[in-house]
Amino acid sequence: MPILLFLIDTSASMNQRAYLGTSYLDIAKGAVEIFMKLRARDPASRGDRYMLVTFDEPPYCIKAGWKENHATFMNELKNLQASGLTTLGQALRSSFDLLNLNRLVSGIDNYGQGRNPFFLEPSILITITDGNKLTNTAGVQEELHLPLNSPLPGSELTKEPFRWDQRLFALVLRLPGAASAEPEQLGSVPTDESAITQMCEVTGGRSYCVRTQRMLNQCLESLVQKVQSGVVINFEKSGPDPAPIGEDGLVDSSRPINSFASQPWHSCHKLIYVRPNPKTGVPVGHWPIPESFWPDQNSPTLPPRTAHPVVRFSCVDCEPMVIDKLPFDKYELEPSPLTQYILERKSPHTCWQVFVSSSGKYSELGHPFGYLKASTTLTCVNLFVMPYNYPVLLPLLDDLFKVHKLKPNLKWRQAFDNYLKTMPPYYLLPLKKALRMMGAPNLISDNLDCGLSYSVISYLKKLSQQVVLIKPLKKSCTLKNAQNTFQKLLNY
Repeated sequence: MPILLFLIDTSASMNQRAYLGTSYLDIAKGAVEIFMKLRARDPASRGDRYMLVTFDEPPYCIKAGWKENHATFMNELKNLQASGLTTLGQALRSSFDLLNLNRLVSGIDNYGQGRNPFFLEPSILITITDGNKLTNTAGVQEELHLPLNSPLPGSELTKEPFRWDQRLFALVLRLPGAASAEPEQLGSVPTDESAITQMCEVTGGRSYCVRTQRMLNQCLESLVQKVQSGVVINFEKSGPDPAPIGEDGLVDSSRPINSFASQPWHSCHKLIYVRPNPKTGVPVGHWPIPESFWPDQNSPTLPPRTAHPVVRFSCVDCEPMVIDKLPFDKYELEPSPLTQYILERKSPHTCWQVFVSSSGKYSELGHPFGYLKASTTLTCVNLFVMPYNYPVLLPLLDDLFKVHKLKPNLKWRQAFDNYLKTMPPYYLLPLKKALRMMGAPNLISDNLDCGLSYSVISYLKKLSQQVVLIKPLKKSCTLKNAQNTFQKLLNY
């Protein structure tokens, strides 16, 4: 169920009037209403959760909580007034903290145990602002700074204030005070040059420079399309470029490979779509994306992770591997220079392996956990997520069923044990489940070790209990309860 958080600039400069005769704040209010009407066309919008936040000081920035009904949300929106400072950094931090309030209780981030794309709370933050100078009680700020210290317990486990399923978009109002005599230019809406643009792009979102009402409507139509279930990943090329493909679809060795010049497809910061199961409406998956470290049972703490995993891909053509009954996960990539490059090669029967650096115990690059592959119809590119180091595991399992008939000899068991030593311990549980589905339930013992130290496990448990103490305040989530919840977090 998507979370849609509107962050409205309520600084005094939002009282300025545009050529339409209305204030920027009234234009912002109208934009929220138009968005909600456009979004209501989609049957999937029935599960949407709305929140309204302003530039007021926390906890009074919360104007409508998670469970507010439509009438309350609209009433709070109607009553907004512009009178404060442009405290964008603090308002963004408050918004992210509110979104992250229950993640430690639900275990959605799965710290230290791999990242599961199918554990997600897709969130869209839509900021509507005039893009004026950032101000606080100390004066004018030239750059956007989000407070580093968060009141949320466990916030130090992620380097950034946002998560991989949260994207920030900004509508920056630049409507002039007088109507222009020049005819309006049609086309795409450009990004804005204000401080929020870089923050939007870092999260996988973007800003819009809005100069007319028509442009605003165009942006709102675009934003409705951005409400997608997915997570943002950094895809980075590892190693040399692939050999060029000729017109006949074969490798053209006569054309030079330019591996040193940076190309747009070498590094892409894009969404992978996580589709819900048609029967249950909930995403289902089997395998995590590995952590960028090997779990250490002697370490008293977890290293902080980046919000977006860095997935490296090797441009060596490989054969896609699958075997009967072994589950795999398949995610379509958002269109990007990388997907365009792969599709233009017209090689739907080969794939590029993907890695997470430092995920393995003995290898800096780690072992492959899946691959990128063009669809057979060459309409999209998919990320296939497999068991860790699958090129070693799959032939072993194939032999287990076809050669050994589920009665492995000593040599096979030694090879399987050696494979398990190269696999991060948090893969043991999903692998055991997969083997049970395949009809081999006893290959891995029931005494599973997650690879984390006792102190880390205790800390994560304590964090979830700390937030549990706060959670009951939020159940009915009236405005007062939402503010009390946030105030309690500030007092931790």
